[in-house]
Amino acid sequence: MKRKSKITIWLLAGLCGLLLLTGCDSKEKEGEKKMLRIGVSLYRGDDTFINNIRGELENCAKEYEKEHGVKVTLDIQDAKGSQNTQNNQVERFISLGCDVLCINPVDRTAASAMIEKVMTAEIPVVFFNRQPVEEDMDRWDQLYYVGVVARESAVLQGSIVVDRYREDPKSLDRNGDGVVSYVLLEGESSHQDSLIRTEWSIQTLKDGGVPIEKITGGIANWERSQASALMEQWLEQYPDTIELVVCNNDDMALGAIDAIERAKASGISLVGIDATTPGLEAVRSGKLMGTVSSDKEQYAGAIFTIAAAAAQKEPVPEELSLEEGKYYWSRQEIIVK
Repeated sequence: MKRKSKITIWLLAGLCGLLLLTGCDSKEKEGEKKMLRIGVSLYRGDDTFINNIRGELENCAKEYEKEHGVKVTLDIQDAKGSQNTQNNQVERFISLGCDVLCINPVDRTAASAMIEKVMTAEIPVVFFNRQPVEEDMDRWDQLYYVGVVARESAVLQGSIVVDRYREDPKSLDRNGDGVVSYVLLEGESSHQDSLIRTEWSIQTLKDGGVPIEKITGGIANWERSQASALMEQWLEQYPDTIELVVCNNDDMALGAIDAIERAKASGISLVGIDATTPGLEAVRSGKLMGTVSSDKEQYAGAIFTIAAAAAQKEPVPEELSLEEGKYYWSRQEIIVK
């Protein structure tokens, strides 16, 4: 009896040990499949380019879930052009315990207050589209930026016009006076890309030998409706004079097209930047001479990849080749019909 009792005790002990080991292994596996919460604040959700990036971010989250078995929650908020609203959104993301934030700043010069909050909470941030000033970006090693090189955008845009002029000068100089008369639709006065795009697109035309003369220009804040109103006004003030419209983005180019169509004007060429979905359709239909595309899948993919790595305290994949360890520049190309 004693021998049987000892055998029974040993068997039970072994079984308990096996269960304990199995249980520990199960908990480790459960711990590996965690949830990733990402707070995303957009400067304005109705901006076509930003809306395109939002869609690509959502696709990235779905792919990441499939590949890594990690539940991803994207909490996307629209600041509607208000820096105060965006500041409140950042505070909310922190209170919810987000692992990382992706912020498209309303005001690039006002990022300091947001940075102060995330540094205190030790939550990494990937800024995109609107680059905070260098002093702010240098405050912490967990701040990143994803965007495009604005000068490159402008040079590529200008190249569209230069190439067309070299192929067929009369297609731009419709009245044959030896000069291409243009108007300029600019984005926000405080946006770094707007300032650089304006300067270098025109400089590229000059460097390329296109004889140009500026009629007028105005700030339309990236918006289609504002650009349409300005263009309508210019068509009335300068009838049969405008030959080229240089636009800092596609939405403003589309607004100018709206005004041109209402006025039933003809012989006006337009160029944009961003290659938004409606912008590409305008290129295909011949209403827009050309635009400049930043690879939106790559752009959003970089935002998400950096965010996911930072959230899990892992190094950013080397293939992203961050400049200074924090800046990622998305590639661009010319799109013409």
